[in-house]
Amino acid sequence: MKVTVEQDRCVAAGQCVAIAPDVFDQRDEDGVVVLLADEPDPGTADDVRYAAAVCPALAIHIKE
Repeated sequence: MKVTVEQDRCVAAGQCVAIAPDVFDQRDEDGVVVLLADEPDPGTADDVRYAAAVCPALAIHIKE
């Protein structure tokens, strides 16, 4: 799994961080997503997929 994010699309909702905190974080100054792991641990794959699915800006992309 390869994860990418589009920071310019992010609306800083923070759902990704709540769902997969080992993979996503937010910038302190504006809350925009920060990708912590572009190839996350396989044990987090379901959470990462869910975070991408619920992202209101569709800013998270996954390549299997």
